[in-house]
Amino acid sequence: SLSAGLDLPGRFLFATLTLMAVIAVLVFIEEAVYIYRKIPSSKRSIIIWINAAAPVISTTSCIGMWVPRSTMFTDFTAGIFFAIVIHKFLMMMIKECGGQKLLLRRFENGRFTISTGPCCCCCPCLPRVPITTDLGLSNFFFFLARQTLFWLKLGTFQFAVFRPVLIFLSIVLWTNGNYVLYNLSPKGPAIWISSFIGVLTLFALWAVGIMFRKVRILLACKNIIPKFALYQFIVILNHLQTAIINMLATQKIIPCAPPLSSTARGSYIAQQLLIMEMFLITVISRVVYRRKYHDLEPPECAAEEPEDKKQTP
Repeated sequence: SLSAGLDLPGRFLFATLTLMAVIAVLVFIEEAVYIYRKIPSSKRSIIIWINAAAPVISTTSCIGMWVPRSTMFTDFTAGIFFAIVIHKFLMMMIKECGGQKLLLRRFENGRFTISTGPCCCCCPCLPRVPITTDLGLSNFFFFLARQTLFWLKLGTFQFAVFRPVLIFLSIVLWTNGNYVLYNLSPKGPAIWISSFIGVLTLFALWAVGIMFRKVRILLACKNIIPKFALYQFIVILNHLQTAIINMLATQKIIPCAPPLSSTARGSYIAQQLLIMEMFLITVISRVVYRRKYHDLEPPECAAEEPEDKKQTP
């Protein structure tokens, strides 16, 4: 068994990482109870979903560490869950602005900057997409503004829908022996499925980046920048870090350590790092999301305040 093949330092490491994963789950449960009691129902489920990202990834990594043969299923489970979280994060920014209608009113005559990462950060010449014009002049412009938000939401929603479908297809092919994760030859399905998932991921992250760039100043009072930073850390650590480690293991840069092959050892390293990193993110998220934030004032009130002050003697 796995535990029988570990020496004393190895058992201590596994026990410590397992304890960290358990603590992360307990911290999330306590935070979910707090959110359920203190947060309005319109935002409750979205915030719980976002806070659950790090504990779920930590738990799946812990299971994959103890049961190496389940790595395919645990990685796919974490990938499906985080695809939904990306869409939830975009919806959270819209909810924090007061909803779709209030968002359009707050940024009346504004524009979305689409020259942002990860797709178009090197294209500053791209035009800025108008959000809306005077809502009182024509309902047509309001329709166009809603269409702009629709495309942003579709950018994350497509990822939450298509990634589980592609992952399910990968598991079916894997059980039949046709899908090999580290076989990147053009004749194998792994390179095509992974490339398609990568393109969907870029479009989803691009939509979130466009929305964040527009609302970051308005939602600074709600600590949207630390929240976005935590979300970005999860993206980088769960996707980019794991991909780099697996690439190094595939190229034999990470040496084998019998009875573990290079790929198996790379998977172990990635899982152990994720457990520690997601534990820290869970604790920090508890501090960031647990604070009480006041709702933003309606845009009409914000516009009337200067006039009231001018009339005051």
